[in-house]
Amino acid sequence: MALRSAASLRLCGLAGILAAALLAHAAVAAPDQSIEYEIKATYLYKFAPFVEWPQSAAAAPAFNLCIVGDDPVAVAVDQAAKGQTVAGKPVAVKHLPAAAPDAGCQVMYLAGTDTQTVAQALVAMKGAPVLTVTDEATHPNDRGVISFIIDANHVRFDIDDTAAAQSALVISSKLLGLAHSVKPRTPEVHGG
Repeated sequence: MALRSAASLRLCGLAGILAAALLAHAAVAAPDQSIEYEIKATYLYKFAPFVEWPQSAAAAPAFNLCIVGDDPVAVAVDQAAKGQTVAGKPVAVKHLPAAAPDAGCQVMYLAGTDTQTVAQALVAMKGAPVLTVTDEATHPNDRGVISFIIDANHVRFDIDDTAAAQSALVISSKLLGLAHSVKPRTPEVHGG
């Protein structure tokens, strides 16, 4: 019976997080760009409960949210993540000069820098157990596992589940269901 209660509590917690994400999504009309950036910054750690990392990547004492580059979303992250936790771990925001698979990140937002484009950063992170997130990519090579888009004045996101599988990440069907579009896993790519 205790297992059933724990499972019910976990489902209720997950449903609450999902409901909060849906409310944020529904109320995200983006006439004010600062609100748009704040919402995107918040999504960066709100995605985490819906992603499974390999055990080695999940073992860190803090949940490391890494930022590469400097754009309005990157600037909003410090304030958005302040005092937040993921799975009982404090969210630690790390600003990096370049993407590196050994930086200890669970989520990495890639804005590009003078020395490393978003496409170069994605190549550097390919196969690393890191959820890469990009903003409004116009070229397919500039899209992370999750890519923000604006659709009908709302912040939405696309998910590349094939890229997630290549990074040994498993994305919850609930998050996949909220995505604007999903590139599904191919049968030959196994993740998790």
